[in-house]
Order: sequence, then C-alpha cells, then structure tokens
Amino acid sequence: MTDPAPSPPADPVRRALPDGATLGTWHAPDGWPLRTFDWPAPAGRERGAILFQTGRGDFFEKYLETLAYWHSRGWRITAFDWRGQAGSGRLTPAPHVGHIDDYATYIADLRAFWAEWAAGVTGPKVAIGHSMGGHLLLRGLAEGAIAPDAAVLVAPMLGLHAPGGAAIGERVARLIGALGKPARPAWKGNERPHTMIPRQKLLTTDLDRYADELWWQQQDPRLITGPPSWRWVVQGFESTRLLRASPALATLSTPVLMLVAEADRLVDPRAALAVAAKLPDVRVVRFGAESAHEILRECDAVRDRALVEIDDFLETRVGVQG
Repeated sequence: MTDPAPSPPADPVRRALPDGATLGTWHAPDGWPLRTFDWPAPAGRERGAILFQTGRGDFFEKYLETLAYWHSRGWRITAFDWRGQAGSGRLTPAPHVGHIDDYATYIADLRAFWAEWAAGVTGPKVAIGHSMGGHLLLRGLAEGAIAPDAAVLVAPMLGLHAPGGAAIGERVARLIGALGKPARPAWKGNERPHTMIPRQKLLTTDLDRYADELWWQQQDPRLITGPPSWRWVVQGFESTRLLRASPALATLSTPVLMLVAEADRLVDPRAALAVAAKLPDVRVVRFGAESAHEILRECDAVRDRALVEIDDFLETRVGVQG
C-alpha cells in the first residue's frame, strides 16, 4: 500500500515557518554542523524555554503546530536536528540512510548544546522529547548531560519491538549487521521491517497531519532521512537496554511526565512503563487504541489531551502556566 498524497492542511501554521523564528547552524565540539530552530518567546510574556527534540528520521517542521501552541503560551522554543538526519547531514555517502556510530555521540552533542543553550536562557528550562528524542533526553538526564527543571517524554523509545523480544532482536541485529558494512540500510522505506502496515498507520491516524511531513520533504529533500543503518539498530537495542538497567534512574530528581501510547507498534510501551516505575518523580499518562506513535501529531482528541496534560504538569512542577 502507498502512503496518501499530501493534502492542504487544516491549519496553515503547519506548513510555514513562523514569523520571528530563525533557522541556523550550531557546530558540535568536533565541528559537525547541526541544523537549529529558535523562536524567542513573545515579548512581555516570557515564561521559560523549551528544548524540543524529535525522533529518529524526524525534523522539527513536523511539529510546528505544537511548537506554535507552546510559543503562544509564552515559551521560547528551541530544537535541533539530530546528527546524521534531516538537515544535520548524513554520516554515510548514502543520502537516505540514518546512521550513527554510537548513541554516545548523540549524547555528546546534546550535552554541549544544552550547556550553551541553558546559559543563554532565562526562566524555567524544560526538555521535551519524542520517541528517540525522549530516549536520548532520559539518557542525558541519567548521565548528567542535561539539567532541566522538568522533562516530558512523548512515546519514548525505551524498548524496540522485535520478534521474540528485545534480547533476541539485539543478537540478530548484531549478527546481520556484522555480515556487511554497518552503515548500510537495515531495511527499505517503512519505519518497521517485515510489516504490511502502512507507515501512516504506524505513526498517526490523522491523515492531514501525516501529510504535513510529506509536504515538507517535497519542499526540502534534505529532510528525507530514510531507514536506519544496521549500526543504528544495534545501538538502539544496546542503548535502550543499558538505560532500562541504569541505577541512575532511581536517583533522578527531575520531575518527568511520560506520555505512553499503549497501542504503539514502533516502540515498546511496556518498556516505557517499566522504566517509569523506576523513576522517583514521574507522572504517566496512557493513551489507548485511539493513538498511534506520534501522540503530538494525532487527531485533535488525542493531541489536545496531551497538550492539556503537559500544561498541567508544567504549571504544577515548574510553576508556569502553559
């Protein structure tokens, strides 16, 4: 089955960079350029700053609707594309393979960016991450790479689906990955191998919001990341396994809100719930069959509920409405 063709969005904010926002380039300590987005808070209404990080293969334009919502409530919004995907280049000669040598490289980028960014913002600092972004933010917390006043993890990638379970999946990925170049693509176009489920249904039930991603990729082909490499897959299994077992989880003082899609077929919601049980200061909000993986790009009923939960959490835990 093919994906639906892009259609006009219900809200034009989803397909236009907002006035006052800037795209830029930030160089990691090793010189690698990362594409950035920054949107200062409305003058006179500054509440604090949000660093929003996307998932694997994502780009921040997909989330402009939600970023605009937070901005309208007084938040400064900042984001960057992860190394090796979207506008932050590729780590292989192939233009459409999302590769990483080691997830520690992601954390090193996050650590350096956070230190510079946090020093230049005022008010409460909040980290919000979707999927792989949620995983990396939580790992960053566990390793002391970031120190937000609160963190929101949206459908966090804390376990990967695999036939026979994660342990077998990791062993198989290591074996297959070792048979050739680790930077080669692990599969073709879908977000999940060996499935007949259309990519759209894995991500969101909202066809219009799904079409936003395709529209942006048509405007800027750099935003097409493609499938992960075998090295990314192996590292994904390893990093999630080590984080789930990290004793640092039980000592985190940062308040965490975790939004979990229980019908998620891309990441393992059971793993997320198991991790949440280890955190000393966490609120878990569950979504059922009404939500696929991209909670913040779901139908209005799901997305609106998620935004209300985030607003309430931030008001309660950092004393900031919106």
